Amino acid sequence: MKNFFLAFALLTSITTFAQHKVVADKIVGIVGDKVILQSDITNAVADLQRQNAQQIPPNVECFIMEQQLISKALVMQAQKDSVEVGDDEVEALLENRIRYFVNQYGSKEALEEIAGRTVYQLKEDFRPGIREQELNKKMQAKIVENIKITPQEVKAYFDKIPRDSLLLYESELEIGEIVMYPKASRDLEKLAMDDLAEYKNQVETGKAKFESLAQLYTDDPGSKTTGGQYNINRTEKQWDPAFINQAFRLKEGQISPVFKSKFGYHIIQMVNRAGDDAVIRHILLIPKVTETEINESVGKLDTLRTALISSRIKFGEAVARFSEDENSKFTGGMHQGPNGNFITIDQLDKDIVSALKNLKVGEFSKPLSYSDERGKKGVRIIYLKSRTEPHRENLKDDYSRVAQRAVQIKKQDALEKYFAEKIPTYYLMIDNQYNNCESLKNWLRFAAKSGN
Repeated sequence: MKNFFLAFALLTSITTFAQHKVVADKIVGIVGDKVILQSDITNAVADLQRQNAQQIPPNVECFIMEQQLISKALVMQAQKDSVEVGDDEVEALLENRIRYFVNQYGSKEALEEIAGRTVYQLKEDFRPGIREQELNKKMQAKIVENIKITPQEVKAYFDKIPRDSLLLYESELEIGEIVMYPKASRDLEKLAMDDLAEYKNQVETGKAKFESLAQLYTDDPGSKTTGGQYNINRTEKQWDPAFINQAFRLKEGQISPVFKSKFGYHIIQMVNRAGDDAVIRHILLIPKVTETEINESVGKLDTLRTALISSRIKFGEAVARFSEDENSKFTGGMHQGPNGNFITIDQLDKDIVSALKNLKVGEFSKPLSYSDERGKKGVRIIYLKSRTEPHRENLKDDYSRVAQRAVQIKKQDALEKYFAEKIPTYYLMIDNQYNNCESLKNWLRFAAKSGN
């Protein structure tokens, strides 16, 4: 059961789809009262090949069988230990699964046609597997919940790594920013609202199609090529509340009045709706910001920069009081990467990279105007908190990353020990076709004792 975490992660990512049913089937494994069918293996292999075509492990059927055995054993133990998964948790995960497939195939109708089943039937197909996956995760978490690691253990782990196997790190930076968004003049806001009202009138009078107008005029790059179309769900948190509220007031074919969100001004057309799911089209107009408004924001941030340089205000306090970037309240104004606040130069937009050329650690840039990914105009101050040099991994600079790997290995060892103790307590049956699987030798040994 080596590489338990990798294998388990791959297992829980497998999403067997209804169209991959096989006709012939047989029982190829049993753990306690949990059955493993040949179709479970066949479908999982197909899904793994589809999702991870470049990372298929050797002897893939042996690999999948091991993961199925682990999965069934975890479910058995979860039931013994009264680990529970709530119906609401399962339902939320089912909704996410269905939304994923709807986005993949373009619409609920296309999904149902391809699957040959209704969304309701698909949910029922997925439900047992989803519940089992969540039980697996919770049981695995319970097994390792008390696993901690000491600095001595981290050092012992690090000292065992051959020098030429230590990781090489690029230069990494901690970058913060304070952002202000210049407000468009009232006249330009009214112009955007009037334009949207005219588009609404053109559609309602049959002079134009909504999707054609969206392709021509929307300021939303994410939906311009699709005629403004999105698949949305009332419960999803990424949507602006004003947008969701307006959308779900509409009947099919109806167009909303002009309204304002945090992104700008919109109109929405309801294409179709099923409960909390809907397909909509929208047109976004962002009122144009002139140099006058930009210069006002530059002046405000220039004054704030002077206060930062003289230490009259700390960066974190300045972010909390003045930054208009909605993510700032979660990050303290710092850019986030895979390693927390530390990011590499290629993860930054070109305007920040340009600003960093003349910036030393601890300094603040002059206010810089820019456009975000939606084309919204902003002004910001860039703060270079730290910059590391390219280096080979060491405990002084990289302790947290080394410790994270070390604790994962300790957890993996704990899981393998747990299974070594538990395998003999389960009734096991493994079909003879898996007798040559090296990764299953412990399972096969105890399966033989179970009478297989």
